[in-house]
Amino acid sequence: MHNPVVSRKPGTRTPASIAASLSFEAVRHAYGMVESVRGVTLDIQPGEVVALIGHSGCGKTTLLRLAAGLERPTGGRVLLDGLEIAGPNNFVPPEKRGIGLMFQDYALFPHLSNLENVMFGLRGFSKAESERQAKNALERVGLGVHANDYPHLLSGGEQQRVALARAIAPRPAVILMDEPFSGLDRRLRDRVRDDTLAILREARATCLIVTHDPEEAMRMSDRIALMRSGQLLEVGEPGALYRNPGSLFAARFFCEMNEMPTTVRGGRVETPLGTFDAGKLAEGTRAVVGVRPQAFSVKPAGHCIQGRLVGRRFLGVVELLEIVVSGLDAPIYARVRDPGQIQPGDNIGVEVDPAEVLVFAASEP
Repeated sequence: MHNPVVSRKPGTRTPASIAASLSFEAVRHAYGMVESVRGVTLDIQPGEVVALIGHSGCGKTTLLRLAAGLERPTGGRVLLDGLEIAGPNNFVPPEKRGIGLMFQDYALFPHLSNLENVMFGLRGFSKAESERQAKNALERVGLGVHANDYPHLLSGGEQQRVALARAIAPRPAVILMDEPFSGLDRRLRDRVRDDTLAILREARATCLIVTHDPEEAMRMSDRIALMRSGQLLEVGEPGALYRNPGSLFAARFFCEMNEMPTTVRGGRVETPLGTFDAGKLAEGTRAVVGVRPQAFSVKPAGHCIQGRLVGRRFLGVVELLEIVVSGLDAPIYARVRDPGQIQPGDNIGVEVDPAEVLVFAASEP
């Protein structure tokens, strides 16, 4: 195994691709009688990195496969730079789309060297030209010295970079990635993600990344597209989707929450943790108030909202506190930096930051 840090020769750069737009127009797809994608419309701009997220089975990988040409839509169209590549009037085969693919398991051939694996993605060139471009791609991801090694001799992060080299070698207009970092351990994953994003930015290729990890999506993308049950639920910049989710489902997806049922009265919602602005919800609406764990700070007993600490777990940067508050059926969970010397059984005060409180209609699923 080798050091996972990318180390490229001085002056080595990733040649820029001619980025293309990728569009889905009311796209549908079904496996037999089960519809996996239901009328998705999404425009991805040239050079943009978009993360497609959602729970398992929501249709995000199917949408990626439709873009790649590995599946045919049962309705709607897929467009590349405004030209139909899949739809009722046309179907361009995968190898003619100019789209790079990077799979969850990397799909490297164990009997081929790393150089030969990258060359496999280069068609229509002489052997000498394919070898030259493949070597350049391996240099770009910091693995030029391992060109003649075989994948099993590399670490997981290095295998991921060989797969990335194979995807970028033909200079595709669009790169599609399906859970590309899920096989890496947590410590390695952050560094490899950053290295990959730097290479994608340098290549200037349009990129669609499928992931189930909201932190990964926020870290890597210009925009996030959230799917649920085959439909596109919300699309927006990471900060906007996190701070102002348009639905209770989206809020839950991006962060754990302490949830409390209530009713809108006079434009406000009252809870055992305080009274908050109800936003645009109408009078009498049944609502759910969600309080993020980072909303809480701990005060001495007798100050703010009264609570009792029943659990405390060290998580590194923060500690996870389990707190009982009168009027709530279940304890609340708070993530707090340096809560002091309090111990389970102690009475404490709890303060809530209203900026970390979200209010939604209870009718939302």
